[in-house]
Amino acid sequence: MTVTCRQIHLAARPVGEPKPSDFKLAEVELPEPGEGEVLVRNRWMSVDPYMRGRMNDTQSYVPSFQIDQPLQGGAIGEVVACADGSLEVGQPVLHMHGWREYALIPAGQAQPVDADAAPPQAYLGVLGMPGLTAYVGITDIAALKDGETVFVSGAAGAVGSVAGQIAKARGCTVIGSAGSPEKVAFVRDELGFDAAFDYHDGPAEQLAEAAPDGVDVYFDNVGGEHLEAAIGAMRDFGRIAMCGAISLYNATEIPPGPRNIVMAIPKRLTLKGFIISDHFDRMPDFVRDVGGWLRDGKIRYRETVVEGLDNAPDAFIGLLRGENIGKMLVKL
Repeated sequence: MTVTCRQIHLAARPVGEPKPSDFKLAEVELPEPGEGEVLVRNRWMSVDPYMRGRMNDTQSYVPSFQIDQPLQGGAIGEVVACADGSLEVGQPVLHMHGWREYALIPAGQAQPVDADAAPPQAYLGVLGMPGLTAYVGITDIAALKDGETVFVSGAAGAVGSVAGQIAKARGCTVIGSAGSPEKVAFVRDELGFDAAFDYHDGPAEQLAEAAPDGVDVYFDNVGGEHLEAAIGAMRDFGRIAMCGAISLYNATEIPPGPRNIVMAIPKRLTLKGFIISDHFDRMPDFVRDVGGWLRDGKIRYRETVVEGLDNAPDAFIGLLRGENIGKMLVKL
């Protein structure tokens, strides 16, 4: 028995902002699972900013996507068949073979999820890689202390929204930046940040107004002008967790670094980048803490859902343009 599987391939390496023509839809036939394999029908897939870097032919911490090959990323699906019976038919599982309707993978790469604890797609967002990234970045990399003043860029996104709420749960004063009045209202009114502003009006001036006494911690999802603004606002011995730089991902020429980087010396700042795959050992603590805050209503989340595999490239392009609030997901 075989199944016909539609999947999204990388058709060309994007130059600047990705275009629909950089992707193509293909069909393949998948056999029934062999020894040690499982066939999963995907129901949800994730699009994430880091995928933009994998579309370039450059050496990085994760291999590049290959032309005329299916893209990869987080997905939630249901087990269709499992050769050795280690997974039950219908069981919801998490794996990294998204951008396709079916995945034939080693059974060990399919992680069961508890659909009773949360909707399955939450394990692609608040209870998945984005949530863990926020937890590790704010707790470990930034070494957050209770009661500090925290600035989060990209605060309406999947990572930033959780990072700021973790800081709030720790009794901190939290300021967020976002890209539209709607997002600002979401961050301030729904997530409970103490202040939020639209970065289009100038991050440096607005951050200085929101935090006149300075900032202890900056969680950086954006880079560029945001990083420069944060350096200017940091208190002595401040810490910056460098999670992403989405403002630069489509740049054809990388601009110079922050013009005020020299201020890191007299302020004795710590700027530290991190990759979440180095910190999977923190998963049990993340599940305990963030799962508990989620149950207690201290953490809220929102999802932006695009319907259909055919629209996955548009969802990804929209993510890079900032069209999402919370986690961007594709429902298959």
